[in-house]
Amino acid sequence: MKSKAKNIPVALTIAGSDSGGGAGIQADLKTFAALGVHGTSAIACLTAQNPKRVLAVESCPPKMLRRQLEAVFEELPPTAIKTGMLFSPENIRVVADFLNGKPSRVRVPLVVDPVMVSTSGTRLLQPRALEILMKQLLPLATLVTPNLSEAEILGGQKISSLQEMTVAAQKIHARFGCAVLVKGGHLRDGRQATDVFFDGHSKIILRAPLVKGVRTHGTGCVYSAAFCAALP
Repeated sequence: MKSKAKNIPVALTIAGSDSGGGAGIQADLKTFAALGVHGTSAIACLTAQNPKRVLAVESCPPKMLRRQLEAVFEELPPTAIKTGMLFSPENIRVVADFLNGKPSRVRVPLVVDPVMVSTSGTRLLQPRALEILMKQLLPLATLVTPNLSEAEILGGQKISSLQEMTVAAQKIHARFGCAVLVKGGHLRDGRQATDVFFDGHSKIILRAPLVKGVRTHGTGCVYSAAFCAALP
């Protein structure tokens, strides 16, 4: 008796390419594979980077980004999508317009990692792109996963405590209507990394021991990709 072919869920990452392999598209695809999901991708920009620094960033032409999205949806329609580094206002608009153009019955969950600044301090979102991100993309999100700096921008406040993280999560949810995970890894607490999840009904505090003595980047990419992989 022949066994039936296994249907593997498909997830799509729309993000930047990391030549160091620790973040961006590369990290997302490895996360998808580790969690048993077939990963597809649309590259929004190229970066020349390593764990220490970003040497250069170049945006993908908007027409090419849209063609990548069309190619994926034509033969490998995803059951969940995440966005990472989109970099330019033009490419954020392409993604938002493409997703908005889908009938509501075929829209899929969207995880937005609002990548603005790298771990090394390099700006990864052009100044003009922030307004487009907030007006056009975040209203489409199922979940947004800002770090502390990003949550301060999206929530319009400073964050230096768990209580302020919670208030920011509530503000972001009220503003954009999506669930929020504020990542507190950079909070000045030497023992634990604490995140706050809020979806308008439930608040969940997530804690884990803070890992010290390692130099990493791309942890936010992996985190949001794991959420995306769990949605199909």
